[in-house]
Amino acid sequence: METEINSTVTKSKPVARVPDPGAPSMCFSKILIGMVVLAISCGGGWLGAASHGQDKAAQNLAQQKSAVTSTANLVSSIAESVGQSVVSVNVTSESPGASYGGLFGFGYGPYTQESAGTGVILSSDGLILTNRHVVPTGTTDVSVTLSDGTVLKKVKVIARTNTRDTLDIAFLKVEDTEGKKLVAAKLGDSSKMKVGDAVVAIGNTLGQFQNTVTSGIISGYGRSLQAGDESGSATENLDDMFQTDAAINQGNSGGPLVNMNGEVIGINTAIASDAQTVGFAIPINNVKGLIASVKKSGKLERPYLGVVYVMLTDDIAKEYGLSTNRGAYIPKASDMGTETVLKDGPAAGAGIEEGDVITKIDGVTINEKSSVLSTLSKHKAGDTVTLTVLRGDTTKTIDVKLGVAPAS
Repeated sequence: METEINSTVTKSKPVARVPDPGAPSMCFSKILIGMVVLAISCGGGWLGAASHGQDKAAQNLAQQKSAVTSTANLVSSIAESVGQSVVSVNVTSESPGASYGGLFGFGYGPYTQESAGTGVILSSDGLILTNRHVVPTGTTDVSVTLSDGTVLKKVKVIARTNTRDTLDIAFLKVEDTEGKKLVAAKLGDSSKMKVGDAVVAIGNTLGQFQNTVTSGIISGYGRSLQAGDESGSATENLDDMFQTDAAINQGNSGGPLVNMNGEVIGINTAIASDAQTVGFAIPINNVKGLIASVKKSGKLERPYLGVVYVMLTDDIAKEYGLSTNRGAYIPKASDMGTETVLKDGPAAGAGIEEGDVITKIDGVTINEKSSVLSTLSKHKAGDTVTLTVLRGDTTKTIDVKLGVAPAS
């Protein structure tokens, strides 16, 4: 497992002319005519300029209206095409309850609760992708609601990442499609997304407004955060996330974040509770390896190094006194209060040590756009990768055969 720890107009004076004494009225009329012509000429120029300005403003307004209409039509088209690949995930789960001890043994016993999230159809035979926290341990029953309102009740959780995994992912399988045609979503390339790119989020908002559509942009990438539920009792570290201002609400978890080509480029996962329109999504490239694994074997085999690392920034590099400010730093266990090079893990066996900084994997530089997580997600368990490691002032090249992430 790889875990990451957070105009002024001036009038010209008229030129005076001396009138001919023999023809005062004619001269006066000529001057008058001249003045009138000049006035008409100036007035015509002003009217022409005003007319031109009005025409340009009208043209700009027309262009803006056209752009807005075009964007609205595009979002509508995306919602219609991708929406048929989005399902509402209805969950029943058992909670173990809690006891606070004391003289009277205050607490509460096990209870049943219902919740809802969103999922993305990956195959016509019923493979669905969602978040791990949508179908947590203790889930006893799952059904999905299709975009046309049909409820499919025979649904099984076939795989989920463990709670320490920074990829909050689970897979469902519809065991009986009841003759309904399931349409798989088209997956895009999340590495091509840039800050400012337009996106659309689709999800089961608040667990009751199915296939709600919101739009926005990619606000950032490579975000790391610690997410928790409303009670604050469950937290998880999330790594290498897209940040978006497309409104994501409770119930949207597990739904798609889509580019303007109608391709899924992220899985909506978390929101910032103390801010507005600050949401986070898992880049789809980080999940493609797991999708391939589940499609092939029906099992989730997550490749891992077996290290706990911190993605470096200028501030973090300065804090640890490192000579490089980008890469994945493996802190000392004494600094973290936990093992950072996991015993018997692939990294430990290959000679990776505490204090090492992984700067490249197979020649790919590790930074905000290419994290350890996203880079390893292109591989499968059993693959050998080449790590470029900075140890003190020495750069080393170390080959590591990736293992399978433990179930817990």
